[in-house]
Amino acid sequence: MFLENTVNHKEQFGWIEVICGSMFSGKTEELIRRLKRAQFAKQKVEIFKPAVDIRYDDEKVVSHDANEIRSSPVPAAANIRLLAHDCEVVGIDEAQFFDDEIVAVCNDLANKGIRVIVAGLDMDFKGNPFGPMPALMATAEYVTKVHAVCTRTGNLAQYSFRKSKSDDLVLLGETDEYEPLSRAAYYKAMLKESVKEIEVDDAEEIIPKQQSDN
Repeated sequence: MFLENTVNHKEQFGWIEVICGSMFSGKTEELIRRLKRAQFAKQKVEIFKPAVDIRYDDEKVVSHDANEIRSSPVPAAANIRLLAHDCEVVGIDEAQFFDDEIVAVCNDLANKGIRVIVAGLDMDFKGNPFGPMPALMATAEYVTKVHAVCTRTGNLAQYSFRKSKSDDLVLLGETDEYEPLSRAAYYKAMLKESVKEIEVDDAEEIIPKQQSDN
């Protein structure tokens, strides 16, 4: 279990906290909760998110439950290093969309005595580790994995199943694009999609053959 450590004496280094999980698992909600607690304690907080994420707001970090906190959209991880001036806590949302330099940036900030809180998807829609998240989880002092509820079984969900046909790795969306699934439900859904693709391929092979016979 994660115990929230807020002690940060000047002679000590900072640390990295990672909040990960599937879509609709409450990652951003937990990130906002920790950041607001720090603000309430009068700590200087800076929040960043990738500029590509404008689903709810151009500047604010907003959870699916409509909780929000003001942030600075940045196009690349290096910008965070430049903008995080004289702060005690840095929050980063949707870290999976940042380039690999986000790992070095987070470690540099922590080495300067800053508490770094990172939230992001640990797996993409294909069930593979997502971008820099594995490296962030490996170098972090604290990792919290949160879960959604599977829409098909009611069990804990750790997979983000994409309902649309797009194969783009980065596809921002909500419940119309994604569905949180448990391991069993995700396996069945992916198997069903594979069968559909095989049927389509077979149809494409049969049609030319029929035409050639005529």
